[in-house]
Amino acid sequence: MAHRSPVDGLSEAPAGGRRTRRAGVRHRSTVGRSDMRIGIIGAGNIGGNLTRRLTALGHQVTVANSRSPETLGALTEETGATAAEAAHAADGAELVIVTVPLKNVPDLPKGFLEGAVPGAVVIDTNNYYPQQRDGRIDAIEDGLTESRWVSAQIGHPVVKAFNGTYAQDLLDRHTAPGTPHRHALPVAGDDPAAKQVVRDLIDALGFDTVDAGTLDDSWRQQPGTPVYGSRGDAEEVRRLLDAAQPERPAEFRA
Repeated sequence: MAHRSPVDGLSEAPAGGRRTRRAGVRHRSTVGRSDMRIGIIGAGNIGGNLTRRLTALGHQVTVANSRSPETLGALTEETGATAAEAAHAADGAELVIVTVPLKNVPDLPKGFLEGAVPGAVVIDTNNYYPQQRDGRIDAIEDGLTESRWVSAQIGHPVVKAFNGTYAQDLLDRHTAPGTPHRHALPVAGDDPAAKQVVRDLIDALGFDTVDAGTLDDSWRQQPGTPVYGSRGDAEEVRRLLDAAQPERPAEFRA
C-alpha cells in the first residue's frame, strides 16, 4: 500500500539557529489563553493553515517563508498576521513552529531563536522524505528520529506535532472538546511541561491529543507508520501508535 503525504512535502522554507537553551526552564501556562505570541517559520500548507487558525483564535502570529515578507501579503491581509524575515519570526515569541522541508532545517538563519522569550516551546512538524525531496540524511538513516535530528540542528528542544496531519483538516475537522470520536493528534517530546503547552494549544485548535512519548519514541508517528495520516480519535491513535514497527518502510528510506 502506498503511503500518502499528509503534510505538504513542498512547504516553503527559510533558513535556522544554533543557540542551545537551558533545559528545565519553566514554560508559561497557556491554558485558556488566546493571546500568545507565536512565530511560524514556513508558510506552506501546514504553516499557512496554522496561521489562519491561530490568528482566528486571537493569537499574535508572525510568519516567515523562504523568500521575503512582501511575498506573504495575501496571507497577512487575510489573517492579520505579521510577516517577517525568517531570522526574526521568533522574536518575542512564546511558541515557535518550525514547518519547513527537512532538508532546509540546517540552513535556517543562525540564532533565529535567540529573540524568543526564555523557555519558548518549539514545535517541529517535519517529516523525512528522502526519495521525494530531502535526499539522504545519514543520521536519520542510521536510526535517529527525525525530530531528534531537528533538535540537534537548531540547538533547542522540540515537540513533535502536526507531522502526520493533513493541512486541510486543520480548517475542516476541528470540533469542540467532548465531541464523540474527536479527531486526535499524537504529540511527542522530552519535556512534559512543553508537551502540555502544545497539547493545550491543539485542544484549543479543536483536536484531542495523545501523548506519544519522548522524541526517541517519536518514530512511532513518522511517515510510513500506522498513525501517519490518521483521522482517528484518541483511542484509535493509541492503538495505531502501539501497532508501529521500528523498521522504516522502503519508500521512506534513501
